Amino acid sequence: MEYQRIPHSSLDVSKICLGTMTWGEQNSQSDAFEQMDYAINRGVNFIDTAEMYPVPPNADKQGETERIIGHYLSQRDNRDNLVIATKVSAAGPKSDFIRPNMALDWVNIHQAVDASLARLQVDTIDLYQLHWPDRHCNFFGEFLYDHLDDEQQTPILETLEALAEVIRQGKVRYIGVSNETPWGLMQYLRLAEKHGLPRIVSVQNPYNLLNRSFELGMSEISHREELPLLAYSPLAFGALTGKYENNQWPEQARLTVFKRFARYNATPMALEATQAYVDLAREFHLSPTQMSLAFVNSRRFVASNIIGATNLEQLKENIDSLDVSLTPELLARINQLSNLYRMPCP
Repeated sequence: MEYQRIPHSSLDVSKICLGTMTWGEQNSQSDAFEQMDYAINRGVNFIDTAEMYPVPPNADKQGETERIIGHYLSQRDNRDNLVIATKVSAAGPKSDFIRPNMALDWVNIHQAVDASLARLQVDTIDLYQLHWPDRHCNFFGEFLYDHLDDEQQTPILETLEALAEVIRQGKVRYIGVSNETPWGLMQYLRLAEKHGLPRIVSVQNPYNLLNRSFELGMSEISHREELPLLAYSPLAFGALTGKYENNQWPEQARLTVFKRFARYNATPMALEATQAYVDLAREFHLSPTQMSLAFVNSRRFVASNIIGATNLEQLKENIDSLDVSLTPELLARINQLSNLYRMPCP
């Protein structure tokens, strides 16, 4: 396993991070325990979750993923060997059942931190992330920004001040953002420096062969400001594994069970681009899964690649991607396809 120090922190994280959003929905607690045991034995020390999980979010199961992780940490007594990251939800229809009057303000952040600590059965959260912006902007597949004159939002300064307090209390070690824009990243950095507040140390955004939007502006910020990417959806909800090609819908596969997740298969261009990458991997005698993950692993701005699996076979193949090196010829062919299929799934 490879490890990398996240700049401006003392967190050494494994190149592969274990994502957890299926635990409590598609995966049972025993499944999750099995995954954690296997991943940790392979050297994974980084586990990412969220107060909203499992996904799809709903009121009955909200927080169950954190509870499962908490039970595991209590039973295995290995908390000190792991980096635990979770997220606080912002306002929006995906989260309006979590707390009344959702926002990334002082009250909500303090309530959310305390609730996550209790479910996780830990004293401190290593990396606490803002799950999405508390303002109108383009994320979760939205491409064009359309300003709303009457939008409701929590000022970023207020959010940072609330996060500074939970850090001061010892409940959180470091903070990060997720699903952010270039403007948002720079505001968090600027305001933290101006007001002597904690600096964000990471950004968790989608990044995969079908969605390389992070490279447009964000990657330069990541490099120049030492703000690495924690890449999520590296397999584009499983589309890049090739299992849905030729209109196949495997039983219990995520996009089979939850048709609402159409971000990576909603357009002819998305399907055509997916097939092109799958075919390219096979031409170079690689599995589509491992080529796709190896590409993300190879990017200099990626500190950790957040993989998710619903069974141990998938998890093993995902972790084994660390042993795959992409040749200059293959990388050139990948970039040719990227130029041909410009941002099919932003």
